[in-house]
Amino acid sequence: FTLSLNPSPTPFSSSLSTQIKSASISKTKENPFSSSPSFIFVSIFSLSIFLNSVVSIFDAFSSKDRVGTVLQLQVLSLALLFLLYSALGLLNNKKGSYFWPDPVLELVLLLAFVEEFLLYYLQRKDTSGIENRYFDLLCVPIEICVVSTMLELRSNRSIYSKSVRGIGLILHGTWFVQMGFSFYTNLMVHGCSLHEKSRGNYTIKCRSHPDYHRARFIATLQFNYHLALLVVLVVGMLSLIGKRNGVVVGASGDGLRYKPLGAEIQLMDSNGGNFTLDSDDDLDSGIKEEDGLVKEKSAVVELGGNGHASHV
Repeated sequence: FTLSLNPSPTPFSSSLSTQIKSASISKTKENPFSSSPSFIFVSIFSLSIFLNSVVSIFDAFSSKDRVGTVLQLQVLSLALLFLLYSALGLLNNKKGSYFWPDPVLELVLLLAFVEEFLLYYLQRKDTSGIENRYFDLLCVPIEICVVSTMLELRSNRSIYSKSVRGIGLILHGTWFVQMGFSFYTNLMVHGCSLHEKSRGNYTIKCRSHPDYHRARFIATLQFNYHLALLVVLVVGMLSLIGKRNGVVVGASGDGLRYKPLGAEIQLMDSNGGNFTLDSDDDLDSGIKEEDGLVKEKSAVVELGGNGHASHV
């Protein structure tokens, strides 16, 4: 009588493991937005933010700026959340690794976006600083990302929530670039200047009260330009896609497919279809003629039945 310490796997366990692996592979194929290159890009971007925050923390220590140190600690935690999201996504796409469900990844991403929103919404080092207006406008694309990620948690197969989040990320990135040009170059508003206590703790002050109003107005105008550019790009891309593939009605993609009306008209003309337009008077005269023929036929039938009909 011996006891086996390494029992052979049961058919149920082997079938369960194969189902999990096949499900992970099918999920990766179904979700092109969660591909390995996108996770690699997020990891590189998050790692660069993490390293930049570390450098800013050392600069704040050397400048004896406690506020700058606290601010960069918040940025560090935010970069770590995005780095965790990219690491889980890369492990999920790797063959033979443990499969993380899509809701877990989306939940981590949602927490990262919420933390970023709170970071810029509550950041008020200087209540009169012009940078606060730029931060308030930055919260708009972050809100779009938060709402779209929440919708994706509800229905992860919907392509619309992923597309809306992509649009929000584009606006997020372009506005970040605009903030860099507006803060650190000569494109700053006339009459305003950048004041730095440390590398990560800065504020933008203006000389007079009208300069503050003009600077806030210019920031809003710049954001409107970014919105207009984004709308033009999105509409142009959608028109090109619709022209190439047609417009599909239905979320599952198996609905009706519409083509341009001009192609259908050309097809009908090539088949020799002829159309005539008749006026109401012509239609009325046609109906009266048909009624007269019917009455004549009925009179002939009645005469023939009585035996008094004459034939010529």
